[in-house]
Amino acid sequence: MRVAGAKNSVLKLLAATVLAEGEYVLHNVPDIADVHCMADLLRAMGMTVTGPVGGTMTVASPADLVPEAPYELVERMRASIVVLGPLLARFGQARVAMPGGDDFGSRPIDMHIKALESLGASFRTEHGYVVGRSDRLLGTRLLLEFPSVGATENALMAAVLAKGTTVIDNAAREPEIADLAAFLNRMGAQVLGAGTSTIEVEGVETLSSVEHTVIPDRIEAATFLAAVGVAGGEITLEGARPDHMDMLIAKLGDMGLRISPTTDGLWASRSRRLRSVDVATLPYPGLATDYKPLLVALLSVADGVGIVTENLFSGRFRYVDELKRMGADIRTEAHHAIVRGRERLSGAPVKAPDIRAGAALVVAALAADGETVVGGAEHIDRGYEDFVPKLAALGADVHRP
Repeated sequence: MRVAGAKNSVLKLLAATVLAEGEYVLHNVPDIADVHCMADLLRAMGMTVTGPVGGTMTVASPADLVPEAPYELVERMRASIVVLGPLLARFGQARVAMPGGDDFGSRPIDMHIKALESLGASFRTEHGYVVGRSDRLLGTRLLLEFPSVGATENALMAAVLAKGTTVIDNAAREPEIADLAAFLNRMGAQVLGAGTSTIEVEGVETLSSVEHTVIPDRIEAATFLAAVGVAGGEITLEGARPDHMDMLIAKLGDMGLRISPTTDGLWASRSRRLRSVDVATLPYPGLATDYKPLLVALLSVADGVGIVTENLFSGRFRYVDELKRMGADIRTEAHHAIVRGRERLSGAPVKAPDIRAGAALVVAALAADGETVVGGAEHIDRGYEDFVPKLAALGADVHRP
């Protein structure tokens, strides 16, 4: 199976096309609902977007844009907030609706606002919108109180056109940050250190449009590794980047999944029941919170008891009740879940509360007797291209009514 382009990267690359006039070409773009939502947002601002067709998307950014992200688009997808930095950097003004997206606890945008204020922007809120202005952004030293991916991306995209040098300390280190920095550098920015906790940006006067290939989606790769762990068998994931998934691969190896790198991706196999381990989410390079529902699904059919600790977001155990409907033995206490593995689960009607939990419920259904019906499948469409056909091609008995 070929791994699609990374959802969490392409959305920010599309936001970065706001920074300079011209035509952009992006390759390895997944055909998913969130990409179409971001395309609609860019169109609402006056840009021309075509695709993705065959994984390629083109964006034409004109000289003038409407620097506003309307509520009806932003409330569909939280990642829309990352247009705030690029709009301020290029036009000195932005009006962006307060974000929506997945419902798993409070994730305020205070860090985004503080970072942009440090660069010289001023903000007010009115009628559910954040309104920002700046005559000229100025380089500064930013210390993020938490390595927030979104705040790092917003600060980074604002800093590339700011006057002087910006240093972002305690920056997020995810591979998607490095992909965004590579895109910006190709546009003419001067960014050093992306992928480490300190990013240095030397502001430039102008940027230009470019062509770029999106990195593969490590969360999609993890989803299919979990599917093999639950169902057994083997898989080759073409295009997967083992270096983006070191901690996850180590943890799955501890559970008994055999994983090896190939010349162009990963091979994985499971021949016997996996064993339970303890899991804790942490900022990259730790275990991503997006992996956690998949790991809980794995632990629900593993041998033994595993304790799962969520250190990043509140409210991200809302899918546990759905797994329990399938017979999983899980007890939650605050930000911990104690998972006692069972030999098999039991098919039941369940509902996906968000993208990754939805995928995890489908994965869990591979180890459930009888039929499982997963409602809320539109959540899965936000982050996975051809999820059902890909699973079916691997031998799963799955279909979309």
